[in-house]
Amino acid sequence: MDKHIEQCTHREKADLVFKNCKAVNVFIGEIEDCDIAVSDGIIVGVGRYDGKKEIDLNGAYVSAGLIDTHLHIESTMLSPANFAKAVMPYGVTTCIADPHEIANVSGIAGVEYMIKEAKTVPMDIRFMLPSCVPATPFEDNGATIDASDTEKFIKNPDIYGLGEFMNSPAVRAGDEEAMRKLKCCAKTGKIIDGHLVTANEDDVNAYALKGIKTDHENVCEKDVLDKIKRGFYIQMREGSSTRNINALAGAFTDKTKRRLLLCTDDKQVSDLKERGHLDNNVRMLVKAGKNPVDVLTAATLNAAECYKTDDRGAIAPGRIADLVVFDDLYDFRPKEVYKNGVLVAKDGKALFDAESVFDAAVRNTMHTDYISEDKLKIKLKSDNVKVIGLMPDNVVTFNKKKKVNVRNGEYAKTEGLNKICVVERHKNTGKIGLGLMEGYGLKNAAVALSVAHDSHNIIAIGDNDKDMAAAVNEIIRAGGGMTFSRNGVIEETLELPVGGIMSDKDQEYVFEKTEILRKKARDAGVPEEIEPFMCLSFMSLAVIPELKITTRGLFDVIKFDFTPIEE
Repeated sequence: MDKHIEQCTHREKADLVFKNCKAVNVFIGEIEDCDIAVSDGIIVGVGRYDGKKEIDLNGAYVSAGLIDTHLHIESTMLSPANFAKAVMPYGVTTCIADPHEIANVSGIAGVEYMIKEAKTVPMDIRFMLPSCVPATPFEDNGATIDASDTEKFIKNPDIYGLGEFMNSPAVRAGDEEAMRKLKCCAKTGKIIDGHLVTANEDDVNAYALKGIKTDHENVCEKDVLDKIKRGFYIQMREGSSTRNINALAGAFTDKTKRRLLLCTDDKQVSDLKERGHLDNNVRMLVKAGKNPVDVLTAATLNAAECYKTDDRGAIAPGRIADLVVFDDLYDFRPKEVYKNGVLVAKDGKALFDAESVFDAAVRNTMHTDYISEDKLKIKLKSDNVKVIGLMPDNVVTFNKKKKVNVRNGEYAKTEGLNKICVVERHKNTGKIGLGLMEGYGLKNAAVALSVAHDSHNIIAIGDNDKDMAAAVNEIIRAGGGMTFSRNGVIEETLELPVGGIMSDKDQEYVFEKTEILRKKARDAGVPEEIEPFMCLSFMSLAVIPELKITTRGLFDVIKFDFTPIEE
């Protein structure tokens, strides 16, 4: 006798019944008045049911648990367990995580640490195998995952697919190493995520040809449409520094809505506290005039179909009982979250404990000597230089030309500009890349952090060498973290001992520290439209245009080559 069939067909009471629900039916795009019967964590029936245990929802709305289709847990600076505790109250029950941040520090061992810790919490965290470690062939990171590693580890049952393929020039060129990675993943039938900053026709076609199914790097409606036409699912992203929802909302139409997903990509813990997680994406799209049921379909069913997880994503018999209870269809704010039919969050609070797992492979990862101020001098023969120009709420930068002050053959403080540096910290090579940036606004101070995509060397910015050197050395002392220096004195530090990019403490601790640091940066001149630390962390990512900086100097992403600072 099948227990679930007996309960489904009313011959036996269901173990648990949610009574008087307004269920979001993502199959027909309507709200359904019903009961939801659950047994052993599975939905066994939708209709009218009696249960051994009943929870009367009194007409509240219920949706399937939200699925974040692309994110980097490390960007929250929380370990996987503490991340789950932080985001499940926002209705996220499943996420597709790309651990390429920790992989760039500790390689496969870092990925294995993430998998191990994620298993200690109720959230379903599905890990992709990082595809571009390092992100480019000329990075100074801590580890490499090459084609041979990919061929071996893609078969691991804990690996869900191949993470965002950022090296579009390699795909376009048919690079042998890139082709091996893509081919071995395709053979397994697992998902391959994209990362295609432009919608260049040749690049889009090449990505589609090699089996890449998704893309989150879209800045305008045309990007979305051009990629959907070639079979992509598009992840509508709203992160901390990359906020694309408002620019892309117009592309959410009846024609495209079943090819749209939602993601957060990179989210800071302070942003979690202020705006929420994937629930914020939902609210923003509804506020932009989109049908709330369509938006929730993108966040649930579409995601489940794209990532071949047909056991979730809808309120239907046979699906996992991942349920989100909320009161207002047009202002999505979860009040109860159930995972496998068990209440895991209520009124914004997680109802389970989380503890970071100690793993020696991701500890003590700061391998570099302290630096002196003289290492930060920029030698110049001309006053015409290239400057990184910031774009508010984006990680795309401008390659700007500026006249600067020069004294005794060295750059001298120039109004409107900050000096920026990247210090190699994995293998003690002594490499320090130097450049200038416009738009950050820092005065009489410096900030530094070891969260610097994707190689996670130490990146620092300031208007004087004394504070910059002090900030870099504090990061080395702390074993990784974020810090603020003024007048040569360290005023605050958040230590990140897990790979130099994550804390082993909870959300509240990390939030408290980051808020102090953000306030200090704002007080020292960083404008409101620039997120002080998250923005800085992307300035070393040499795959996003136009001008970036690495341990080896300025990098012109358009030309895909290093470029001298002097014009």
